Amino acid sequence: MNYPTNLTNSDCLITGGLGFIGSNLARRLVELGARVTLVDSLIPEYGGNLFNIAGIEDQVRVNIADVRDEYSMDYLVQGRDYLFNLAGQTSHLDSMSDPYTDLEINCRAQLSILEACRKHNPRVKIIYTSTRQMYGKPDYLPVDERHLVHPTDVNGINKMAGEWYHIVYNNVHHIRAVSLRMTNTYGPRMRVKDARQTFLGVWIKRLIEGEPIEVWGDGMQIRDFNYVDDAVDAILLAATTDDAYGQIFNLGSDETINLRDLAALCVEVNGDGAYRIIPFPHDRKPIDIGDYYADYRKIRGKLGWQPRVNLREGLKRTLAFYRANREHYWS
Repeated sequence: MNYPTNLTNSDCLITGGLGFIGSNLARRLVELGARVTLVDSLIPEYGGNLFNIAGIEDQVRVNIADVRDEYSMDYLVQGRDYLFNLAGQTSHLDSMSDPYTDLEINCRAQLSILEACRKHNPRVKIIYTSTRQMYGKPDYLPVDERHLVHPTDVNGINKMAGEWYHIVYNNVHHIRAVSLRMTNTYGPRMRVKDARQTFLGVWIKRLIEGEPIEVWGDGMQIRDFNYVDDAVDAILLAATTDDAYGQIFNLGSDETINLRDLAALCVEVNGDGAYRIIPFPHDRKPIDIGDYYADYRKIRGKLGWQPRVNLREGLKRTLAFYRANREHYWS
């Protein structure tokens, strides 16, 4: 996919840059000739992994800092052309058991970052990665951006607030910001040792270890998925399209699949394995959203984005990556 040449030699800051999407984005920006600085706390629960930048470690700058540190962010935002604001606490379950930490990272820290930009770099362009979780249990399908937001967990509430801080700062302080509501993103460099980032990571790990995939409930819950390269495409298109700023966009896919069929597809692509249907864990059922898939016509119409990697191919690439690199992600 082609992007405007203004990314070449641009100064880019990625929060959560050693994480799943951040590191894949960093690789693409390096290829495009950007100057890239990665900010990551490397707190074990949040998915940062130094191996994620293997092969480009000499082409990026890494700053080990926490986005909750206002003084670090005051310094780090200075002089940047783009701020890819990907840092966040992603675990829905953790947000319910430790809501204050989720509030600090997904809400207060976002406000601090925006204040740092307002005071020290109001010309920066900010791309914020939000989540479909704020929609909660859908009232209708596919879910478009006009759908009411009624999150089912603390994570969804705080991500919603973080998103709207960005839109308010765009509208009131003229700090250009755009929000992308991500759906289930998967691919190389995602966290697989637990379900804090995505259940599909745990499925991949279990397949490679020869253990059965566990599908919760009846397995008929419908989802859509984006391979990480497609998510990176969307982020870069949003960054380089001036009239995207101030907007909120859903990401999504033309492929939808229920979890039972997804498990069967994973086994088929892997060439081995099994899955079993088990009841929901007691702490998961109350925050389950049922069926979800997005209407992404807005971003397709305005930015020309649509996913290019189908689910079968994406799973094939993902499994191959973890078979080759499992020792860097299992523990």
